[in-house]
Amino acid sequence: MNPALTDVPETMLWTLHNRASEASRPAGVFDDPEAIRIYRALDYDYERSFGPAEASHALRSMLFDRELRRFAEAYADAVVVNLGEGLETQRYRVDVPGLDWVSVDLPDAQRVRERFITPDARHRHVARSALDTAWFDEVPPGRPTFITAQGLFMYFAETDLRPLVAAMAERFAGGALMFDAIPPWLSKKTMAPGGWQKTPHYTTPPMPWGIKRSALETTLRSWAPSLRSVTPLRYPRFPRGFLNRYVFELFARTPGLRDLAPQVALVRFGEG
Repeated sequence: MNPALTDVPETMLWTLHNRASEASRPAGVFDDPEAIRIYRALDYDYERSFGPAEASHALRSMLFDRELRRFAEAYADAVVVNLGEGLETQRYRVDVPGLDWVSVDLPDAQRVRERFITPDARHRHVARSALDTAWFDEVPPGRPTFITAQGLFMYFAETDLRPLVAAMAERFAGGALMFDAIPPWLSKKTMAPGGWQKTPHYTTPPMPWGIKRSALETTLRSWAPSLRSVTPLRYPRFPRGFLNRYVFELFARTPGLRDLAPQVALVRFGEG
């Protein structure tokens, strides 16, 4: 199948490339047979667009999986909402009995997803932008809700994110939001003339929202004062490569340098 995707929806193939490639390695650190299945079924030249595969997106998914499992262990009746899910296969990796899932993504993205991943009574697909809060009504009410946004928020403007986070904090009181963010210097690179050319054949979509780790909690609390906690999380250690294993680790551990690195945050909403 040729996915025929462009703009932000095409980035689902970038993350699939990295996850499936890591899962395919004999000594890989990530287990995701469903990602491998989808990766091989698509008629797409991944390396031409995105270059050689990197472990980064697999490590990010491992981190999201870990926190979701913890939430599911704490709340037997939990609901997961995956915003901008694309071809993420987390529902197979975190297959907890009783856990219900709601996948929210643009119609073009859901069209491709449903060629490989079928919705059912426990796994619902909603074809809407994450910014369209009508998806709130698709979430079973009165249950602890864990919302994920992998590789999504950077594509929105702050003026869009602020009301979205505030509305989620109010509607899903007692729940959680987990997302990743890029630093301002990388956001500026994507917004500059010519953009961020990942390879000679692929330029990433603009990423208007970048934020320093040191500014994250203050910013989020200004959007939603009722937040219970904002916790920065560290990526798992890269499995190989001097630059990835040691330089990224140095940035993650060193005050000041942390503001220059990508980050992941776990937000707990107040009880309301």
